[in-house]
Amino acid sequence: MASRLYKKTEAYKKDNKMREFEEYLKENLPKVKSFHPYYEKALRLMLEAGGKRFRPKLLLSIVKAYEKGLEKSAFQVALALEMFHTYSLIHDDLPAMDNAPLRRGKPTIHTKYDEATAILAGDALNTDSFYLIATSAFREDIRLELIKILAQNGGSSGMVLGQAIDLYFENTPLKLDEVIELHKNKTAKLIAASLQMGAVIVQLPKSTQKELYSFGIDLGVLFQVQDDILDEIATQEEAGKPTKSDGGKNSFVNLLGLESSIEYANNLALELQAKLNSFEEPLKLALLNILEKYLYRHKKEE
Repeated sequence: MASRLYKKTEAYKKDNKMREFEEYLKENLPKVKSFHPYYEKALRLMLEAGGKRFRPKLLLSIVKAYEKGLEKSAFQVALALEMFHTYSLIHDDLPAMDNAPLRRGKPTIHTKYDEATAILAGDALNTDSFYLIATSAFREDIRLELIKILAQNGGSSGMVLGQAIDLYFENTPLKLDEVIELHKNKTAKLIAASLQMGAVIVQLPKSTQKELYSFGIDLGVLFQVQDDILDEIATQEEAGKPTKSDGGKNSFVNLLGLESSIEYANNLALELQAKLNSFEEPLKLALLNILEKYLYRHKKEE
């Protein structure tokens, strides 16, 4: 089961593209010299802890499929995405939210240091992600569009809205359509944004960008259903974070039950496969190369 669960950096060492990106990330971790005893370490902690790097993978796969020469230039934008995502995890783990002691197999920042440091580290990564995009090597109009997409999907009407709904309605059961809407915002929009940002970099048509964004929303919902399933069936060691911790949450497992959630995820995965097959060949192959590892990660071992 572990191969379908928490993926440490070593799990994709054979992927040259992601190995290069991982090296780039390590070389470009936040550098802030001051007399603070651990501020810089706190900024780096969750980035160094690894993870699937799924959002950078999506962005870079599209760039590589259409404009391989732009791939290394896109690393800076991919790093911005990973920093933004990591900020969201740091804040999600705070005592005022999920109060989680582990993330990516490591102690969370508020556990290792203190809550104020975790808040500030998240704030810094959030802000720095936009700086990275603004100073990337692309044309001004492309940089502006990338900033706009990340802000729209990660901000008040996207990821933050989803987190607000999730927290407010904890211990208050929602209907299925409401749970889907919650997770479209909290999880799916940033995944969809990753695909769209890759399409913007290589200047794919607006119609293709729209199709990719819609695909990303469905993919993000599948990811959330899978995460809810894995929270139920995985050990803490496999997941790299506390499991069986969704007791009062509006999770798919709490709403549908485990077996029905697995069936729901299977159906979503089949729909995504059908959508993949409708894409033009370079796009289809680029995404299949990534998603074959993830579409059925929720399935139990036979």
